[in-house]
Amino acid sequence: MPIKKPVTKSKEKVTSSTGNAVKKTPQPINLVRGMKDILPVDQPVWERMRDLARSISESYGFGRIDTPMLEDTSLFIRGVGKMTDIVEKELYSFETSGKENVALRPEGTAPVIRAYIQHGMFNLPQPVKMYYVGPMFRHDRPQHGRYRQFQSFGCEVIGDANAIVDAQLILMAHLFIKEMGIDAVVHVNSIGTPESRANYKNALVSYFRTKKSKLSEEDKKRLLKNPMRLLDSKEPGMAELKTEAPQIVDWLDEESKTHFMRVLEYLDELGIPYQMNPHLVRGLDYYTKTVFEIFPNSTDQEAAQAAIGGGGRFDGLSELLGGRATPSAGFGIGLDRCFNLIKDQQPEVSQNVDVFIAQLGDQGRKRALAVFEDLRKGGIKAGEAFSKDAIKAQMEIANRRHAKFAIIIGQKEVLDGTAVLRDMDSGTQEIVDVRKIVHELKKKLHKA
Repeated sequence: MPIKKPVTKSKEKVTSSTGNAVKKTPQPINLVRGMKDILPVDQPVWERMRDLARSISESYGFGRIDTPMLEDTSLFIRGVGKMTDIVEKELYSFETSGKENVALRPEGTAPVIRAYIQHGMFNLPQPVKMYYVGPMFRHDRPQHGRYRQFQSFGCEVIGDANAIVDAQLILMAHLFIKEMGIDAVVHVNSIGTPESRANYKNALVSYFRTKKSKLSEEDKKRLLKNPMRLLDSKEPGMAELKTEAPQIVDWLDEESKTHFMRVLEYLDELGIPYQMNPHLVRGLDYYTKTVFEIFPNSTDQEAAQAAIGGGGRFDGLSELLGGRATPSAGFGIGLDRCFNLIKDQQPEVSQNVDVFIAQLGDQGRKRALAVFEDLRKGGIKAGEAFSKDAIKAQMEIANRRHAKFAIIIGQKEVLDGTAVLRDMDSGTQEIVDVRKIVHELKKKLHKA
């Protein structure tokens, strides 16, 4: 039998017609799958969302908290739940060179409670109200409106068990979405205490075991590991199976029933549009009693099924993370999903300026740089094209940007310590002491 020689792959050489080696053009590097760039053209809408999040939160007495993007992995295993999709499938976790097990935060609530405990905030007047705006990370299946890095706005109230807290949080979340111009409806449910939920789980498992042959492989796993997640399943055929499934409201303890009825009464008083959804459970283990999600009223079937935000009560989370028993509630809103619903409504960004600085020659350019900084400090909106040499080209840009005045600085003006100030409407010009340019402009802009 002949012995085959090992095949060696030769490095491909690219040569020109003269036989000289030609350097290959490197391939462009694209975004990591599931990530996105927020481009300058989209920033006005993002700034509006961030400003609205801050305004609503602060008006209701919330202070901002920024937790690190990197946390101990055990925070999410204990807090979110070992059997949840987030921990099992979506957590970006890894071991550092120092043998630390860390994870990129997949949600904001567990880090906020960790900070509350670690910094002794239980010694502050209760409740403690905190909000956050920032990126979260999940190794999720990228699809429409869902990214592996996504921006979230959330609010947490820690240290208050009153039902009015739940209603106020629902109000704030709904207000944010409404004021961003999105028509939406709140879906609300109660999942009771861990004890009442345990009894309900038994009934749920008994029901779905009789339907096991109709379950997908994924839902069969949920039946074994986390049966309440079956109610949140989007697998084919599940909608029909869920209609006959036991409803958790029938298994609630009296305290949870009373609490839930009070929440609904507050929502009625506030006039917030809501629907009772007996299949709403949320995907995290820490929830107790009230849970809610907000869906857009959309003719797009896919968009209408994707919650913009949600939340609820998590009275046992502090104890799970090593703190004392502390009733708490909160919500999170996906800003990327909000953006996708309103991106076509964003206004065109104005490039107009009050004054445009034109320059001629190297010395004029240097002086113009300093004058531009004076204008910025003086609160005057200025424009420039310092890389341009020709005055004509610079003045064309000034016209396109609808500048009311132009400052022109050349070699002569540098030597004299002056600047030419031109009224762009009338074309009249005057010589101004460069040290007084900000003062003179403010007077003229005030008159205009």
